Amino acid sequence: MSADMPAYGLWTLVVLNSAIFLIFAFSFTKPRTKRDWRSFSAFSAFIVALFAEMYGFPLTIYLLSGWLGRRYPGLDLMSHDAGHLWSTIFGLPGGAHLNPLHVLSNLLIVVGFLLLAAAWRVLYKAQRAGRLATDGPYARVRHPQYAAFVVIMFGFLLQWPTLVTLVMFPILVAMYVRLALREEAEARLSFGAEWDRYAARTPRYFPRFGRGVEDWPTFHYRKRA
Repeated sequence: MSADMPAYGLWTLVVLNSAIFLIFAFSFTKPRTKRDWRSFSAFSAFIVALFAEMYGFPLTIYLLSGWLGRRYPGLDLMSHDAGHLWSTIFGLPGGAHLNPLHVLSNLLIVVGFLLLAAAWRVLYKAQRAGRLATDGPYARVRHPQYAAFVVIMFGFLLQWPTLVTLVMFPILVAMYVRLALREEAEARLSFGAEWDRYAARTPRYFPRFGRGVEDWPTFHYRKRA
């Protein structure tokens, strides 16, 4: 971003960036049920809050301006780079956009969206066939879609932390955990012992990388009447 160009008050960029990421997320998840919409809406609120501070009004910078001004007297608080707080606080090499933390952030965001897309394809086919989703990402974890949302949000926090999104993040993670538990209860009612076998072999959120893919469940279950 050019030094002659204002870093904030760019509400068109807020709308444009929010729309791009939300359209991607919507196309990968295609929410249908109330639970789907609740999950997507929570993620949407996080994204909008993030870009509103990134390009609109720097609330976090404003609230921390006194502390930042004393600790970093040469810092231009109204520059875009100042919003990359981790780079400023830790003095990371490579500048605001090329330091290792920013690169990791971009990687996590990309991986999160790829996981979201892969999980949706498997889940959609399984739902149409009336069976459990146990292939692809579902062979590694029971809730890859929720894990993907968390990975994406965490990636953004590494890139552009704000007070609002830092507060929202644990709240949204707790919400996704509750949604996952409700889904599991419903799946247990629908699939019974078949679900129990799948759940016993497949972690809820964190994959066990020590086991081979061939050891993971790939069987398909028909939904009970």
